[in-house]
Amino acid sequence: MKKILCIGEALIDMICTDKGSSLSEGQHFLKKPGGAPTNVAAAIAALGGSVELAAKVGADPFGKHLVDVMQSFNVSTRWVLQSEEHFTTFAFVSLMLNGERDFYFNRGADGQLSREEVDGINLEEFSIIHFGSATAFLPGPLQAAYLGLLTKALQQDIFISFDPNYRHLLFRNNTQSFIDQSWNFLNSCHFFKVSDEEAMLITGKSTLADATAVLLEKTKSAFAITLGKEGTLMGLNGETFIIPSIPVQPVDTTGAGDAFVGAVLYQLSDKTLKAIKNMSAQEWSHVITNANKAGARTCEYMGAMEAFKHLSNDIFS
Repeated sequence: MKKILCIGEALIDMICTDKGSSLSEGQHFLKKPGGAPTNVAAAIAALGGSVELAAKVGADPFGKHLVDVMQSFNVSTRWVLQSEEHFTTFAFVSLMLNGERDFYFNRGADGQLSREEVDGINLEEFSIIHFGSATAFLPGPLQAAYLGLLTKALQQDIFISFDPNYRHLLFRNNTQSFIDQSWNFLNSCHFFKVSDEEAMLITGKSTLADATAVLLEKTKSAFAITLGKEGTLMGLNGETFIIPSIPVQPVDTTGAGDAFVGAVLYQLSDKTLKAIKNMSAQEWSHVITNANKAGARTCEYMGAMEAFKHLSNDIFS
Protein backbone atom coordinates (compact mmCIF):
# COMPACT_ATOMS: atom_id res chain seq x y z
CA MET A 1 0.00 0.00 0.00
CA LYS A 2 1.64 3.26 -1.15
CA LYS A 3 1.33 6.45 0.84
CA ILE A 4 -1.22 9.23 0.64
CA LEU A 5 -0.22 12.89 0.87
CA CYS A 6 -2.63 15.47 2.30
CA ILE A 7 -1.77 19.14 1.91
CA GLY A 8 -3.35 22.21 3.46
CA GLU A 9 -4.09 23.85 6.75
CA ALA A 10 -3.35 22.58 10.21
CA LEU A 11 -4.93 24.90 12.75
CA ILE A 12 -6.51 25.22 16.16
CA ASP A 13 -10.27 25.59 16.45
CA MET A 14 -11.25 27.56 19.54
CA ILE A 15 -14.87 26.68 20.24
CA CYS A 16 -16.82 28.97 22.55
CA THR A 17 -18.67 26.80 25.05
CA ASP A 18 -20.85 29.61 26.43
CA LYS A 19 -24.15 28.82 24.76
CA GLY A 20 -25.46 31.63 22.58
CA SER A 21 -22.61 34.01 23.36
CA SER A 22 -20.83 36.07 20.76
CA LEU A 23 -17.05 35.83 20.62
CA SER A 24 -16.75 39.21 22.34
CA GLU A 25 -19.00 38.01 25.18
CA GLY A 26 -17.69 34.44 25.48
CA GLN A 27 -15.56 33.50 28.47
CA HIS A 28 -14.86 29.81 27.94
CA PHE A 29 -13.22 28.21 24.90
CA LEU A 30 -12.35 24.63 24.03
CA LYS A 31 -9.15 24.01 22.07
CA LYS A 32 -9.49 21.48 19.23
CA PRO A 33 -6.92 20.50 16.58
CA GLY A 34 -8.37 20.94 13.13
CA GLY A 35 -8.06 21.83 9.48
CA ALA A 36 -9.82 19.69 6.88
CA PRO A 37 -6.72 18.02 5.35
CA THR A 38 -5.38 17.45 8.85
CA ASN A 39 -8.63 15.66 9.72
CA VAL A 40 -8.49 13.59 6.52
CA ALA A 41 -4.92 12.52 7.29
CA ALA A 42 -5.88 11.46 10.82
CA ALA A 43 -8.86 9.48 9.52
CA ILE A 44 -6.72 7.66 6.94
CA ALA A 45 -4.18 6.72 9.58
CA ALA A 46 -6.88 5.59 12.01
CA LEU A 47 -8.20 3.24 9.33
CA GLY A 48 -4.73 1.75 8.91
CA GLY A 49 -3.44 3.74 5.95
CA SER A 50 0.00 5.22 5.38
CA VAL A 51 -0.28 9.00 5.16
CA GLU A 52 1.79 12.16 5.38
CA LEU A 53 0.63 15.72 6.04
CA ALA A 54 2.16 18.78 4.38
CA ALA A 55 1.33 21.92 6.35
CA LYS A 56 2.91 24.78 8.28
CA VAL A 57 2.34 25.61 11.93
CA GLY A 58 3.99 27.99 14.35
CA ALA A 59 6.98 27.07 16.48
CA ASP A 60 4.74 27.57 19.50
CA PRO A 61 2.83 25.33 21.95
CA PHE A 62 -0.15 25.10 19.60
CA GLY A 63 1.97 24.00 16.66
CA LYS A 64 3.61 21.41 18.91
CA HIS A 65 0.16 20.21 19.95
CA LEU A 66 -0.86 19.72 16.32
CA VAL A 67 2.31 17.78 15.57
CA ASP A 68 1.86 15.63 18.69
CA VAL A 69 -1.76 14.83 17.81
CA MET A 70 -0.84 13.82 14.26
CA GLN A 71 1.99 11.63 15.49
CA SER A 72 -0.38 9.98 17.96
CA PHE A 73 -2.40 8.83 14.95
CA ASN A 74 0.80 7.66 13.19
CA VAL A 75 0.56 10.39 10.56
CA SER A 76 4.02 11.25 9.26
CA THR A 77 4.79 14.89 10.10
CA ARG A 78 8.13 15.29 8.30
CA TRP A 79 6.41 17.86 6.03
CA VAL A 80 4.66 19.68 8.87
CA LEU A 81 6.99 22.64 9.01
CA GLN A 82 7.25 24.87 12.08
CA SER A 83 7.69 28.60 11.47
CA GLU A 84 9.67 30.82 13.82
CA GLU A 85 8.17 33.93 12.21
CA HIS A 86 4.46 33.06 12.28
CA PHE A 87 2.07 31.83 14.95
CA THR A 88 -0.19 28.81 14.51
CA THR A 89 -3.47 29.68 12.79
CA PHE A 90 -6.60 29.95 14.96
CA ALA A 91 -10.27 29.79 14.05
CA PHE A 92 -12.59 31.12 16.78
CA VAL A 93 -16.21 29.99 16.52
CA SER A 94 -19.33 30.55 18.60
CA LEU A 95 -22.86 29.34 17.84
CA MET A 96 -25.37 32.15 18.41
CA LEU A 97 -28.92 31.65 19.66
CA ASN A 98 -30.29 32.53 16.20
CA GLY A 99 -28.30 29.65 14.69
CA GLU A 100 -25.70 31.90 13.07
CA ARG A 101 -21.99 31.41 13.73
CA ASP A 102 -19.84 34.18 15.11
CA PHE A 103 -16.50 33.56 13.46
CA TYR A 104 -13.05 35.09 13.58
CA PHE A 105 -10.12 33.71 11.62
CA ASN A 106 -6.67 34.60 12.94
CA ARG A 107 -4.47 33.41 10.11
CA GLY A 108 -0.85 32.67 10.78
CA ALA A 109 1.55 29.97 9.69
CA ASP A 110 -0.82 27.80 7.62
CA GLY A 111 -0.91 30.29 4.76
CA GLN A 112 2.90 30.57 4.68
CA LEU A 113 3.64 27.09 3.32
CA SER A 114 5.46 27.99 0.12
CA ARG A 115 5.93 26.40 -3.27
CA GLU A 116 9.68 26.23 -2.69
CA GLU A 117 9.13 24.27 0.53
CA VAL A 118 6.83 21.68 -1.03
CA ASP A 119 9.06 21.31 -4.09
CA GLY A 120 11.18 19.01 -1.94
CA ILE A 121 8.37 16.45 -1.65
CA ASN A 122 9.07 13.38 -3.78
CA LEU A 123 5.66 12.55 -5.23
CA GLU A 124 6.92 9.19 -6.51
CA GLU A 125 6.49 7.94 -2.93
CA PHE A 126 2.74 8.54 -3.09
CA SER A 127 -0.14 6.93 -4.92
CA ILE A 128 -2.62 9.68 -3.99
CA ILE A 129 -2.44 13.39 -3.24
CA HIS A 130 -5.41 15.05 -1.56
CA PHE A 131 -6.12 18.76 -1.80
CA GLY A 132 -8.71 19.65 0.81
CA SER A 133 -7.90 23.06 2.18
CA ALA A 134 -10.37 25.94 2.13
CA THR A 135 -7.62 28.34 3.16
CA ALA A 136 -5.43 27.47 0.16
CA PHE A 137 -7.70 29.58 -2.05
CA LEU A 138 -7.01 32.67 0.05
CA PRO A 139 -4.15 34.94 -1.09
CA GLY A 140 -0.74 33.85 0.12
CA PRO A 141 2.13 31.40 -0.43
CA LEU A 142 -0.05 28.33 0.23
CA GLN A 143 -2.05 29.13 -2.90
CA ALA A 144 1.11 28.86 -5.03
CA ALA A 145 2.23 25.72 -3.17
CA TYR A 146 -1.12 24.13 -3.97
CA LEU A 147 -0.83 24.90 -7.66
CA GLY A 148 2.77 23.72 -7.78
CA LEU A 149 1.92 20.33 -6.31
CA LEU A 150 -1.11 20.02 -8.58
CA THR A 151 1.12 20.58 -11.63
CA LYS A 152 3.65 17.99 -10.42
CA ALA A 153 0.91 15.45 -9.68
CA LEU A 154 -0.52 15.85 -13.17
CA GLN A 155 2.90 15.40 -14.75
CA GLN A 156 3.54 12.23 -12.75
CA ASP A 157 0.09 10.64 -13.21
CA ILE A 158 -0.69 10.54 -9.49
CA PHE A 159 -4.30 10.10 -8.39
CA ILE A 160 -5.64 13.53 -7.40
CA SER A 161 -8.42 14.01 -4.86
CA PHE A 162 -10.12 17.33 -4.16
CA ASP A 163 -12.56 18.64 -1.56
CA PRO A 164 -13.23 22.40 -1.83
CA ASN A 165 -14.40 22.77 1.79
CA TYR A 166 -16.16 26.07 1.18
CA ARG A 167 -16.42 28.31 4.24
CA HIS A 168 -18.70 31.27 3.65
CA LEU A 169 -17.14 33.19 6.53
CA LEU A 170 -13.78 33.08 4.73
CA PHE A 171 -15.00 33.95 1.24
CA ARG A 172 -18.13 36.05 1.73
CA ASN A 173 -16.47 39.02 -0.01
CA ASN A 174 -14.76 37.02 -2.75
CA THR A 175 -16.91 34.01 -3.59
CA GLN A 176 -16.10 34.19 -7.30
CA SER A 177 -12.40 33.67 -6.61
CA PHE A 178 -13.25 30.51 -4.68
CA ILE A 179 -15.46 29.26 -7.54
CA ASP A 180 -12.85 29.97 -10.22
CA GLN A 181 -10.07 28.24 -8.28
CA SER A 182 -12.32 25.28 -7.52
CA TRP A 183 -12.97 24.74 -11.23
CA ASN A 184 -9.22 24.53 -11.84
CA PHE A 185 -9.07 21.56 -9.48
CA LEU A 186 -12.36 20.02 -10.61
CA ASN A 187 -11.02 19.93 -14.15
CA SER A 188 -7.75 18.32 -13.03
CA CYS A 189 -8.65 15.79 -10.33
CA HIS A 190 -9.70 12.16 -10.57
CA PHE A 191 -12.13 12.27 -7.64
CA PHE A 192 -13.84 15.06 -5.77
CA LYS A 193 -16.29 15.33 -2.92
CA VAL A 194 -18.69 18.23 -2.48
CA SER A 195 -21.78 18.93 -0.42
CA ASP A 196 -25.04 19.69 -2.18
CA GLU A 197 -24.62 23.38 -1.27
CA GLU A 198 -21.09 23.44 -2.71
CA ALA A 199 -22.26 21.76 -5.90
CA MET A 200 -24.86 24.46 -6.47
CA LEU A 201 -22.51 27.29 -5.53
CA ILE A 202 -19.70 26.17 -7.83
CA THR A 203 -21.97 25.48 -10.80
CA GLY A 204 -24.17 28.54 -10.26
CA LYS A 205 -27.31 26.41 -10.31
CA SER A 206 -30.26 26.61 -7.93
CA THR A 207 -31.16 22.91 -7.87
CA LEU A 208 -29.11 19.83 -7.15
CA ALA A 209 -30.30 18.16 -10.35
CA ASP A 210 -29.06 21.06 -12.49
CA ALA A 211 -25.78 21.26 -10.57
CA THR A 212 -25.19 17.54 -11.02
CA ALA A 213 -25.84 17.82 -14.74
CA VAL A 214 -23.19 20.53 -15.05
CA LEU A 215 -20.64 18.48 -13.10
CA LEU A 216 -21.32 15.44 -15.29
CA GLU A 217 -20.90 17.52 -18.42
CA LYS A 218 -17.86 19.59 -17.48
CA THR A 219 -15.74 17.17 -15.43
CA LYS A 220 -14.26 13.76 -16.15
CA SER A 221 -13.88 12.84 -12.50
CA ALA A 222 -15.72 10.36 -10.40
CA PHE A 223 -17.46 12.47 -7.77
CA ALA A 224 -19.53 12.20 -4.62
CA ILE A 225 -22.12 14.72 -3.46
CA THR A 226 -22.92 14.20 0.20
CA LEU A 227 -26.59 14.59 1.07
CA GLY A 228 -26.62 13.92 4.82
CA LYS A 229 -29.26 11.41 5.85
CA GLU A 230 -30.40 11.19 2.21
CA GLY A 231 -27.20 9.36 1.31
CA THR A 232 -24.46 10.09 -1.22
CA LEU A 233 -24.97 10.88 -4.89
CA MET A 234 -22.24 9.33 -7.01
CA GLY A 235 -21.38 10.64 -10.47
CA LEU A 236 -19.50 8.27 -12.75
CA ASN A 237 -19.09 8.11 -16.53
CA GLY A 238 -22.06 10.35 -17.24
CA GLU A 239 -24.43 8.51 -14.88
CA THR A 240 -25.54 9.07 -11.30
CA PHE A 241 -26.73 6.77 -8.53
CA ILE A 242 -27.50 7.10 -4.83
CA ILE A 243 -25.71 5.14 -2.11
CA PRO A 244 -27.86 5.07 1.05
CA SER A 245 -26.64 6.67 4.26
CA ILE A 246 -25.97 4.74 7.47
CA PRO A 247 -28.65 5.39 10.12
CA VAL A 248 -27.15 7.01 13.20
CA GLN A 249 -28.17 9.21 16.12
CA PRO A 250 -25.63 12.02 15.67
CA VAL A 251 -23.82 13.50 18.66
CA ASP A 252 -21.57 15.80 16.62
CA THR A 253 -21.19 15.93 12.82
CA THR A 254 -17.81 17.69 12.96
CA GLY A 255 -15.30 15.82 10.80
CA ALA A 256 -17.82 13.44 9.24
CA GLY A 257 -17.08 14.69 5.72
CA ASP A 258 -13.34 14.42 6.34
CA ALA A 259 -13.76 10.86 7.64
CA PHE A 260 -15.76 10.09 4.48
CA VAL A 261 -12.95 11.37 2.24
CA GLY A 262 -10.31 9.61 4.32
CA ALA A 263 -12.16 6.31 3.99
CA VAL A 264 -12.48 6.70 0.21
CA LEU A 265 -8.76 7.40 -0.19
CA TYR A 266 -7.73 4.62 2.20
CA GLN A 267 -9.63 2.10 0.07
CA LEU A 268 -8.11 3.40 -3.17
CA SER A 269 -4.52 3.64 -1.96
CA ASP A 270 -3.53 0.10 -2.92
CA LYS A 271 -4.81 0.50 -6.50
CA THR A 272 -3.04 1.88 -9.55
CA LEU A 273 -4.39 4.98 -11.27
CA LYS A 274 -5.40 2.85 -14.25
CA ALA A 275 -7.29 0.41 -12.00
CA ILE A 276 -9.18 3.24 -10.30
CA LYS A 277 -10.15 4.75 -13.64
CA ASN A 278 -11.58 1.37 -14.66
CA MET A 279 -13.60 0.80 -11.49
CA SER A 280 -17.22 -0.14 -12.08
CA ALA A 281 -20.27 1.45 -10.51
CA GLN A 282 -20.58 -1.59 -8.26
CA GLU A 283 -17.00 -1.20 -7.05
CA TRP A 284 -17.50 2.51 -6.40
CA SER A 285 -20.74 1.76 -4.54
CA HIS A 286 -18.79 -0.54 -2.21
CA VAL A 287 -16.17 2.17 -1.58
CA ILE A 288 -18.80 4.86 -0.91
CA THR A 289 -20.82 2.57 1.37
CA ASN A 290 -17.73 2.04 3.51
CA ALA A 291 -17.01 5.76 3.47
CA ASN A 292 -20.56 6.42 4.68
CA LYS A 293 -19.87 4.00 7.53
CA ALA A 294 -16.79 6.00 8.52
CA GLY A 295 -18.75 9.25 8.41
CA ALA A 296 -21.54 7.74 10.50
CA ARG A 297 -19.11 6.44 13.12
CA THR A 298 -17.57 9.90 13.40
CA CYS A 299 -20.98 11.42 14.12
CA GLU A 300 -21.33 9.24 17.22
CA TYR A 301 -18.62 11.08 19.15
CA MET A 302 -17.93 14.67 20.19
CA GLY A 303 -15.10 16.24 18.23
CA ALA A 304 -13.41 15.02 15.06
CA MET A 305 -10.11 13.81 16.54
CA GLU A 306 -11.86 12.06 19.42
CA ALA A 307 -14.15 10.34 16.92
CA PHE A 308 -11.24 9.22 14.74
CA LYS A 309 -9.86 7.27 17.69
CA HIS A 310 -12.85 4.99 17.19
CA LEU A 311 -12.25 4.45 13.47
CA SER A 312 -10.75 1.23 12.18
CA ASN A 313 -11.13 -0.79 9.01
CA ASP A 314 -13.20 -3.27 11.05
CA ILE A 315 -16.20 -1.00 10.38
CA PHE A 316 -16.08 -2.02 6.71
CA SER A 317 -17.00 -5.62 7.45
